[in-house]
Amino acid sequence: MGGMPADRCKVPNAFWLAIERIGLRPPDVVRKARLPAATHLTARGHLSTGEVFALFRAIEDLAELPGPGLRMIADTETAAHPPFSLAAFHARDFRDALGMRARFQCLAAPKKIDMAPDRKGCVITVDWLHADGPPPAIAVDMDFASFIVLGRRATGEHIVPTRVDLARPDPRTGVHEAFFGCRPQFNAARDALAFAARDLDRPFPGRNPELLDILWPALLTALGDQQADGIIRAEVKLAIKRGMAAGRPDLSDIARDLGTSERTLQRRITECGATFRELLIEARQELGKQLLRDPSADIDAIASLLGYRDTSSFYRAFRQWEGMTPRRWQALQARPA
Repeated sequence: MGGMPADRCKVPNAFWLAIERIGLRPPDVVRKARLPAATHLTARGHLSTGEVFALFRAIEDLAELPGPGLRMIADTETAAHPPFSLAAFHARDFRDALGMRARFQCLAAPKKIDMAPDRKGCVITVDWLHADGPPPAIAVDMDFASFIVLGRRATGEHIVPTRVDLARPDPRTGVHEAFFGCRPQFNAARDALAFAARDLDRPFPGRNPELLDILWPALLTALGDQQADGIIRAEVKLAIKRGMAAGRPDLSDIARDLGTSERTLQRRITECGATFRELLIEARQELGKQLLRDPSADIDAIASLLGYRDTSSFYRAFRQWEGMTPRRWQALQARPA
């Protein structure tokens, strides 16, 4: 059984170039998102879901023209796409390409693309697996635009979805109707994109089986490695959460709990691209938010349980995670949907 993908989003250089193409400076976006100043320059190249959402909101706040997410995707060259996305441009047909995107999407970000068949074709939804709430509007626009661009470029046809449902209010700019070729349904119950069967079955003239023969094994290997990494990370974080009640657990405590040596556990954590400190922080963050969802929970007690010296330290850490205080976050969770 595969584990939950780690909360790590790869941010390729193409993302920062797309920001520049819509007239923004990456340092300004990073500063607005309250992320480390060198975020757009580091070779680390991945962020948490919360950090990516902060970037999206910063772009929405700074962009002067409407629909920045649509323009970022439309203006990106096909060759700049990551391997899993590039492979989809050489699939058999549009349906096959969307299925490929759905299968390998987690290699770029921890989200799930669901293709639900209906009597007219299929309905596509995207779920961010580590999100605490709905994604920013620009995130939805970029996902939906990427599917549209894939179909139009690879088929050479101006594919128009049969339905575009957007949960946000109508911005009354007309940019979405102009891009999609149909009028979206705003204030919808969920964000969803639907395609007709005739468009899903459109062949890709540029199909390249030889290229797919090269990319496919590498993508499957990367997917298998990620699933194994997710299991290891989940096991370690669960052990850390169990150990919180007895005090702040260290690596030797967790190794003992998992029935392995400290050296072996350290190697397994390193192989999945993490450090014990990173997993400790993630576990504290997850457990902290889980406890805060109880409106009667005492914040001082939560801070103590998570191993913080005092409540002020917990407040500082939580602001870095969520951009707000624990009390404010707790109040927002208590509001009726």
